Amino acid sequence: MPFPVRLAGCAALLVALGSTACSPIKTHQGYVIDQELVNSVQPGVDTRDSVMQTLGRPTLTSQFNQGEWYYVSRDSRNYGFSDPKVREQTTIRVRFDAAGNVAAVDKMDKELIASVDTYGKTTPTLGRKRSFFSDLFGNIGTVGAPGAGAPGGGAGQ
Repeated sequence: MPFPVRLAGCAALLVALGSTACSPIKTHQGYVIDQELVNSVQPGVDTRDSVMQTLGRPTLTSQFNQGEWYYVSRDSRNYGFSDPKVREQTTIRVRFDAAGNVAAVDKMDKELIASVDTYGKTTPTLGRKRSFFSDLFGNIGTVGAPGAGAPGGGAGQ
């Protein structure tokens, strides 16, 4: 094979590999929303059992009572090794009254997503700061010391 044809083939292969590396990776997480099923849930008519049969098990429930169910759907995409960016998020909130009947059905978009940024590479904690060497050599002399427990891990042997 002549050199220019081989060079053109290698260049075409590199362009093909490079273009596939730049294509976005699209992902879907959570609940798959069927708008007809969501619209069929009516306040004052449906109960917890009928919502469970219609929409299925919720993505999350409220922490302090059984008054709210959340169905979360998120579409995101990223390029290569970058962090995923949320393209669309929809949250369906079903609120129940004390008797277990549906009080309201709300739809929320991605504008209500809370952005929580990390604090550096480590989490600040209370207490004394330990170095690498104190972690490595800190237990020397404590084996078998009073108050350290019985040898072999058993108490009172």
